[in-house]
Amino acid sequence: MSAPGQDDPFEIFVLTGMSGAGRTTASKVLEDLGTFVIDNLPPSMIPGFVELASDQDAGITRVAIVADVRTGQFFDTLPAVIAELRETHPNVQVVYLEADDETLVRRFEESRRAHPTAGQGGVIDGIQRERGLLREVRDLADLVIDTSDLNVHELRDRLVNELGSVHDASLKVDVLSFGYKHGLPNHADLVIDVRFLPNPHWVPELRGHTGKDASVRDYVLSQPATGPFVQRLHELLVSTLPGYQAEGKRYLTVAIGCTGGKHRSVALAEQLGPWIAERFDLPVRVLHRDLGME
Repeated sequence: MSAPGQDDPFEIFVLTGMSGAGRTTASKVLEDLGTFVIDNLPPSMIPGFVELASDQDAGITRVAIVADVRTGQFFDTLPAVIAELRETHPNVQVVYLEADDETLVRRFEESRRAHPTAGQGGVIDGIQRERGLLREVRDLADLVIDTSDLNVHELRDRLVNELGSVHDASLKVDVLSFGYKHGLPNHADLVIDVRFLPNPHWVPELRGHTGKDASVRDYVLSQPATGPFVQRLHELLVSTLPGYQAEGKRYLTVAIGCTGGKHRSVALAEQLGPWIAERFDLPVRVLHRDLGME
């Protein structure tokens, strides 16, 4: 492992703050941004973990340690650990989430969870005690986010803007061809049935080819019904994909099915995948589940 310098690309996030302020949501967002997240690690173990993770052979460039009062008496050492990390690594950010008392009380009442520092008292007692325990850590924070007036999606957008890029957290799309005779793909979000198109299987010179071959592709795309259908499919995706993105969906599978998953569905999946990638600037995979099963 090389000694870290100012050009060290390895990033460390310490995610902390008030219970009920959104740490779980924030940790999921950081994972979506390509961050290795570890939760509830006692502060004394953080330097050892960082040393292992920052080894170039580990292939990890970003880590986030979720540290909070759940670690009990171990939590007291967190400020010293943060200072130690900053001495050895140039890219350390402490992200602190908080919310006002009224919001935190409401969230705990809705979730019916016990506050970790309430003891024999009520939720408000636990909140006040936790604020005292976190005061020193909050003073060390590089980024403080008050989530009182933020919903889950707004918090996600704030974190993406502050800690990553929209492209890092973009929707990933799979365009999957399949054959109905082999069963529906149970993980599909959108299922498109193209069995209404003429089947190349009944054209002797095309039967042995697949939708990846030019002859089959040209046959499928030249059918009178194909052009209008593809146009409507594009319109459907233009109206739905932005909604999936706005809702924070990370993975979307568009499944296109024909009878055997060899001709029509394959040809159209091969066409649709690149169109989605170009139209929406998204990472897209084109997969053929049943190709070769005939």
